[in-house]
Amino acid sequence: MICVVSCRAVNFWKSYFLLPNLFTLANIFCGFYAVTLCARLGEEGADSDVLYKAALAIVFGLFFDATDGRIARLTKTQSELGLNLDSLADVITFGIAPALLIYRWGLEDLGRVGIAVAFVFIACGALRLARFNILANREGSDTAETLDAADAQANKGAGPQAKKVDKYMLGLPIPVAATAIVGLILVNHALGIPRPTNVVMVAVMVAVLGYLMISRIHFRSMKDLKPTGRTLATAGLVITLAIIAATRINRPAILLVLVACYISLGLAEELVFIRKRITHSRQARLAGAGAGGPQGAVELEDEESAVLAELGMRE
Repeated sequence: MICVVSCRAVNFWKSYFLLPNLFTLANIFCGFYAVTLCARLGEEGADSDVLYKAALAIVFGLFFDATDGRIARLTKTQSELGLNLDSLADVITFGIAPALLIYRWGLEDLGRVGIAVAFVFIACGALRLARFNILANREGSDTAETLDAADAQANKGAGPQAKKVDKYMLGLPIPVAATAIVGLILVNHALGIPRPTNVVMVAVMVAVLGYLMISRIHFRSMKDLKPTGRTLATAGLVITLAIIAATRINRPAILLVLVACYISLGLAEELVFIRKRITHSRQARLAGAGAGGPQGAVELEDEESAVLAELGMRE
């Protein structure tokens, strides 16, 4: 008897959606591994390299986090599952792991205050990611009416059929905040400093990073970079500063330089946005005074609507 087995053709293209999710899961593993290393600090001793290895694990997590999205776009396998899984991975690898890392490294001596500061970092990171998911899910619908003045001005003239390019992100991205913490620990390890000399300054830095994540400050997403003169000049300046930091201090200092330049750029551009908003508000008041309309109230309502949209609430 001859048995004929019919094999169904396998469509490998449908299984490509697993690839970016595998990179995201690798990101989660890096964060989990960093947490386990921080938990072993008491067994290994304060002078061990455990925290250094935990910081390196988070650096590997940064690599996987930067790769999974690009793979999803290349294979055209973007999905809501990938979006939410990536946010959960970021909470673990760039929220819990760096907070525990900085607590065991520099905030543990502050007792309950150190615990509170580390928790603030986690809480702000989680809130920032939740707000990002809300805006991402509502993009292209009624959120277009609740964009702030800066984003509306940046996207003016794109046309109804043109795809919107997210030039700015609301709040400091949590991977950037985690990079600041990791860079600080790596730099001090390379300098042979096992513990910080000023724990209060470390606590202030962590609190400021937490505030920047939940703030309404706009930071560039770097998705619209073009080889213009201004872009090349800025990139040249950043590279020069990175080289100086690597030669004068150590190579891990490059991370701190990049984070400092990114945050400084966001703060500088936000000052420009504030100036434009003030000018626009004054023009609106003058126009309202001339026409007899309550333009000031309209401006306030638009601002409140933008905040409600970021919280996922409806009026």
